[in-house]
Amino acid sequence: MHKNIDNIRQEFLNFFKKKGHEIIASSTLIPDNDQTLLFTNSGMNQFKNIFLGMDKPLFKRVTTAQRCVRAGGKHNDLDNVGYTARHLTFFEMLGNFSFGDYFKNEAIQFAWELLTDNNWFNLSKNKLWVTVHICDSESYDIWIKQVDIPNEHVIKIGNNTDNFYDSDNFWQMGNVGPCGPCSEIFYDHGDRFQGGPPGSLKELGERYVEIWNLVFIQFNRQSNGHLLSLPMLSVDTGMGLERISAILQGVHSNYSIDIFRKLISSISQITQVNNDNTNRSLCVIADHIRTCSFLIQDGVTPSNEGRGYVLRRIIRRAILHGKKLGINDIFFYKLVPPLIKYMQHLSDNLREKKDFIKKVLFNEEKLFEDTLRKGLKLLEKKLVLLRGNVLSGEIAFDLYDTYGFPLELTKDICLRHGIHVDQVKFDQSMLAQKKHAKESNKFYIFNKNISLCNILSTFVGYRELTYRTKIIALFRINKPVNKICAKEEGIVILKNTPFYGESGGQVGDSGQLKTISSLFQVTNTKKYGQTIGHLGVVNSGSISVGEEIIAQVNQCKRRHISLNHSATHLLRAALYQVLGTHIIQKGSLVNDQYLRFDFCHHETMTEVQINTVENIVNKQIWINFPIMADMIPIETAKNDGIVMLVNKQYEKIVRVIRMGNFSAELCGGTHAKNTGEIGIFVITKESSIASGIRRIEAVTSITALSVIHQYKKLLQDIFTSTKSNNKNILSKIYEFKSRCQKLEKEIEHLRNQQIIQESLSFIKEIYYIKDVQVLVKQVENMMLNPLTNLIDCLKRQLKSGVIVLINVNKNNKISIAIAVTKDLIENNRINALNLVRLIINTLGGKGGGKPHFAQVGINNVINTSKISTKINYLLHNIL
Repeated sequence: MHKNIDNIRQEFLNFFKKKGHEIIASSTLIPDNDQTLLFTNSGMNQFKNIFLGMDKPLFKRVTTAQRCVRAGGKHNDLDNVGYTARHLTFFEMLGNFSFGDYFKNEAIQFAWELLTDNNWFNLSKNKLWVTVHICDSESYDIWIKQVDIPNEHVIKIGNNTDNFYDSDNFWQMGNVGPCGPCSEIFYDHGDRFQGGPPGSLKELGERYVEIWNLVFIQFNRQSNGHLLSLPMLSVDTGMGLERISAILQGVHSNYSIDIFRKLISSISQITQVNNDNTNRSLCVIADHIRTCSFLIQDGVTPSNEGRGYVLRRIIRRAILHGKKLGINDIFFYKLVPPLIKYMQHLSDNLREKKDFIKKVLFNEEKLFEDTLRKGLKLLEKKLVLLRGNVLSGEIAFDLYDTYGFPLELTKDICLRHGIHVDQVKFDQSMLAQKKHAKESNKFYIFNKNISLCNILSTFVGYRELTYRTKIIALFRINKPVNKICAKEEGIVILKNTPFYGESGGQVGDSGQLKTISSLFQVTNTKKYGQTIGHLGVVNSGSISVGEEIIAQVNQCKRRHISLNHSATHLLRAALYQVLGTHIIQKGSLVNDQYLRFDFCHHETMTEVQINTVENIVNKQIWINFPIMADMIPIETAKNDGIVMLVNKQYEKIVRVIRMGNFSAELCGGTHAKNTGEIGIFVITKESSIASGIRRIEAVTSITALSVIHQYKKLLQDIFTSTKSNNKNILSKIYEFKSRCQKLEKEIEHLRNQQIIQESLSFIKEIYYIKDVQVLVKQVENMMLNPLTNLIDCLKRQLKSGVIVLINVNKNNKISIAIAVTKDLIENNRINALNLVRLIINTLGGKGGGKPHFAQVGINNVINTSKISTKINYLLHNIL
């Protein structure tokens, strides 16, 4: 029996290390430069480009314990969490990988040894079952003929449709990308649990649980569904750490393993909710605090789209489960400290960003409380105006989609009013949204950055901007050719090149490729795997494969790009210093005109913060530090705390850019020789590009000076137009503002006088229905404020009565405003909401309000005299 989850993880890694595998650290939950995935959902994500043949593997065999989230996209377990014993949104995936080394035979033998050998996990062979793809006879034969497993425990699984890849035993990372047939290993928990073997009609029970998936990567699935063979056969396996821990600790549920027992116990104490070990809501909250904390740590913040939307949904799901338990106070953020305490093996970064994570969760829960109140208010309005006893599924879905109202909560509230919800229409709306999301999901776009050729291009442009080299390949319309003629566009591949290929936010170089008789104008340079492509057009002559050529980079453009890139490093370090250690780079753009830096931060930067960052950067520029580029071992870089992308796989030797003792980052880009060359740094804009993501735009050198000149000219124009100078400009502005406010008050006074005069003339048209004073009057093109002022004035003069103003706008849209005095409401004679309901039933339209004042809008063009007649008729019936 294994004592704890940490022992189990380490034992797995140790086993594969003895089998010649290199232990690789987990990547972040945000896939590196991969728009096909919302989150890292398996151990193989960080190796995707290796499987595709775009990157060269540093090791042929590796093993990892990868942090994963399955709460969006193709792999989504969110709705199952809390309802099964095995599903989690956040989990660790144990995996071993082979990149063109071993394949099916070794992968199966390794898995069987680790699971059943007395020196390792020592599971009973009779408890293990396996499945293989129906077309994978090779794997089937290995299991039957070479492994000591009962024959009846090996099951062939067919396809769900006519597609070869549509099978439970065909694994796909996403809708596109590396994939292949797989062999799954199941553990039998015994007949005390319901359920049949995999592949049977009863397989959905809790008795047989999948613990390990051995994937044999052979194909690259395209967006059209076609499967292309990959350049090498590889292995990708994944075993859920929590699932295997449950088995090795002698429990059935993931939520009963050591880490969850401790976490759930702490949640129970903090929230003062009784923990009986079967409380589903406590399990959901425990799972969700893990997911949310690690997502925020890796730079995701709540928003209304993409990854941020999924995070927001998970947070709100946890809060609603808290409300099910009777927790009405803000509580979710309080669970971060116990999470850090019990997940010590992963909590270093969590501990560093603890305050930031707590603040994000606190703000989101507070926002959700406000949203729930708005949703509840909206639902109550809908119920007041409801005809019949059925709430439409569309309204229920809008509450769910817009306000985060779960259907169960809507049903509960409706039940109190004797109303039921149209479940069928709700489900139809849900399906329609999912279909639309699948079609429009930006994470469904396939990355077309394919390798153009297998020849390695060598970059020599750190020192050389002009270089004699050789053409080794040419492409036109992405097809290889031997020659490109005048006026034709194409891509040139050089053996050695001084041109920097677009990467790391830095744009590609431009320039010229020249021979004695030809000129190729390079408009951009891009990387295609290990190949550097020069995009452009032949201006004169022709170029051919094998021809020697002089590659000449546009030096002026390169210089300005390099200055901006160096300034970006200084900016990142300054932001870290001013805003805090939670700053994570979310993107950047460095070209010859300006620089752009995106980073996670939960609030708008103040003017003081912006100025402080700008001052810090300029101070480092004026100190004139030399900018040094060193090649050091990756382990040294990690130990020295050098800034790097933690979700990126680096070579054993990496390039470090140092600027004095202020900034040190891993970077492959081009830079100035010293910080003084940057000259000056000016922030031109700070803005939000998504919830929790800020963007800074800035300029340097001559461009910064030009911006300063523009600001000076703008200021001078203001001085001229206001007849002021730098000493009295503020007093002039305050004078203009005061004068403007005075004029606005005078205009408002005149408007009120006009309204009073109009109300006096309206009084003449008041009549009685029974003993109640009534005014039904048509007005034209009145804005809301003057309209409500007019009604208030009329109510004061009537003291008791009903006022109905039919407002006809220029576009023939009609809005009806209804006011009822307090005495009529208290005597149950009439209220504005009741009249609105009757008008909607009679004339159509939409409306709402309160008993003393309500409105209804009618879009159809109707004769206004008929409207007046019908309202009079309704009033006669009510009064």
